Amino acid sequence: MAKAAHADTLRLNSPIEDAPGVGPARARLFERLGVRTVGDLLRHLPMRHEFEAAEGGVDDLPVGAVGSVRGTIVAARFVPSMGFGKKGRFEATLRDAQGQTVSLTWFNARYLQDKLHPGMVLRVQGKNKPYNGYPQIVNPKWEALDDDEPPEAAERVRPIYPAAEDLPSRVIEKVVEQTAPRALPLVADPLPAELLHHHNMPALDEAYRMMHQPAHMDEAAEARRRLAFNELLLLQLGIAMKRRFVQDRLTAPPLPHNAAIDEHIRERFPFELTPAQKKVVGEVADDLSKTRPMNRLVQGDVGAGKTVVALYGLLMAVLDRKQGALMAPTELLAEQHFASISAMLEGSSIRLALFTGARNGERAETLDAIKAGEVDIVVGTHALLSDTVAFHDLALMVIDEQHRFGVMQRAAFRMGPKDAPIRRVPHHLVMTATPIPRTLSLTVFGDLDVSTIDTLPPGRIPVTNRVVGQDKSDEVYRYLNTRLERGEQAYIVVPTIDAAGHETAQQLKSVNELAKLIQDKYCGGFKVAAVHGRLKRETRQRIMDRFRRGEVHVLVATTVIEVGVDVPNASVMIIEHAERFGLAQLHQLRGRVGRGDDGRRSLCVFIAEPTTEDGRKRMDAIASSNDGFKIAEMDLQIRGMGDFFGTRQSGAAPLKVAAIPDDMDLLLLARRDAQKMVDADPYLTHDDHLLLRKVLLQHHGEALGLIDVG
Repeated sequence: MAKAAHADTLRLNSPIEDAPGVGPARARLFERLGVRTVGDLLRHLPMRHEFEAAEGGVDDLPVGAVGSVRGTIVAARFVPSMGFGKKGRFEATLRDAQGQTVSLTWFNARYLQDKLHPGMVLRVQGKNKPYNGYPQIVNPKWEALDDDEPPEAAERVRPIYPAAEDLPSRVIEKVVEQTAPRALPLVADPLPAELLHHHNMPALDEAYRMMHQPAHMDEAAEARRRLAFNELLLLQLGIAMKRRFVQDRLTAPPLPHNAAIDEHIRERFPFELTPAQKKVVGEVADDLSKTRPMNRLVQGDVGAGKTVVALYGLLMAVLDRKQGALMAPTELLAEQHFASISAMLEGSSIRLALFTGARNGERAETLDAIKAGEVDIVVGTHALLSDTVAFHDLALMVIDEQHRFGVMQRAAFRMGPKDAPIRRVPHHLVMTATPIPRTLSLTVFGDLDVSTIDTLPPGRIPVTNRVVGQDKSDEVYRYLNTRLERGEQAYIVVPTIDAAGHETAQQLKSVNELAKLIQDKYCGGFKVAAVHGRLKRETRQRIMDRFRRGEVHVLVATTVIEVGVDVPNASVMIIEHAERFGLAQLHQLRGRVGRGDDGRRSLCVFIAEPTTEDGRKRMDAIASSNDGFKIAEMDLQIRGMGDFFGTRQSGAAPLKVAAIPDDMDLLLLARRDAQKMVDADPYLTHDDHLLLRKVLLQHHGEALGLIDVG
């Protein structure tokens, strides 16, 4: 071990190598866990706390209660069930210092053959349930000890840390014990003492102490509450500061709106808007008519008609001789938006352009037209974020499926010098077919006003859902043929383009292989085609057009069809390996069927073999409801906020302690406090807020899009 840093020189930003008991080799192990400094060590919080009984001998073990004993393994073996296989029990005999023994048994734990062997010194903890008069502990907790490790003389609450095999929790615990007395006095609390007193919360250094070294479980709970509040308050401060920044420093072009404009725009739509659409259109039009930049999220279930609302806003921009843009997360979705908007504007003088990374041949010409104002509405992908794209007069940016981009990419469309007192920006309209639970609308999308299209167009019949195992797939595909004979069409979705490199225990079905199987074995009288992201745009578009015209009857695809594809005659969807998809994604996929108004009941079959509890919950949830808002709430309950959007939500501020929706009360408390602070000190520039501002920008500035604000 390297020598410990002197107490006077240890800082929160000191390398973890300088912490007592670490050194270069162990520092590398800590760094794999994301612990690079002494401050990181304090922030490496226990994932749970466990009660640990006082250590005694075998004779001291209470009958029928939890006890702890230290000893040496003198015998160990694995006894398989029925004489073979992985199932069975691992047995060990532990002898204490007085020569007394206790029998230890773990069920279905063959792996312990490689971990526990005679001669090892263990501390075990569990409930003593004597068998044939001899002490026995079933499935005890255990840890290997050094011969000279002192005994635990008293009951205590022990922190259990996120760890690694070569850096176990007890080693981390020892390093924290040695480091905390030097590091905790260095922790500065960014929150005012009177606020903490009002909320009955400990100071930050004390909260870290109670989290790492709690005297009892109540202390650990109290510490968690304070640290969770910290995270939520920073999040809400960032949101409140962004809103204030938009109000004070940004301006957008006000777009005219009156009854004549409204009538002129609605004439372009081949259908009557639903009451929910009319309400949201009114909210959008009201925003667009002001100089305060619109930052609005339009959410609605699959098929609710969000694109029409977006087009209404885009046409308001065009009628004022300005430009509008719509950015989609994939080329296929951009192509679908372009096709549907082109159809609705057919015969008009409005000039449209499609701009994606794949259209290199037309790139220069399109760029020139956009810059010269010769394009009214641009539909594209993230390629619109490129520095080479310059708009003539962009008034409205529509972003579809915002969670796939991130907050910072909305800021990319701000125009004008950063140091200008007032900067001109386009209005922003964000659309999502992944309904946002209320708790998340206050967090990830907290800087946006929210509009909800909560009804579907008339005539829609709910989709019938079925979850079946792989053993039913033959029956499913034979039934599919009967639906095709009625003149219907179908989607089949698989999780991968090809199965090469994937596990073979349960071979994944791939696009091309499955398409051939369906064509040859089940649907010989019909046309089956495959579509996926590796196809050239022209090829993909040609296949999709043939499917729309009914020339292709079965489309086998990856999730490129997740959003935006609208074929009313497609009434059957089969999703293979459904357990591999997220709940929101399954709902999005299901939304491709049930879009017709011919009175037919559509069917979605989820072929799944879930092996985890979460997987089974997802299958139960998707089968139980067609309501996207209910699905979103169930998804949040199953996964928690951290994974709700997956890795795609690059704009989400990290929450390591707070749990949404469980901490809703803390979230609302933090929201009220943050708004009061920003009302009194809009950019946290007062002396008593400078540390808070520094912490906010340091930890959440990029994730919350506070670069301009800062």
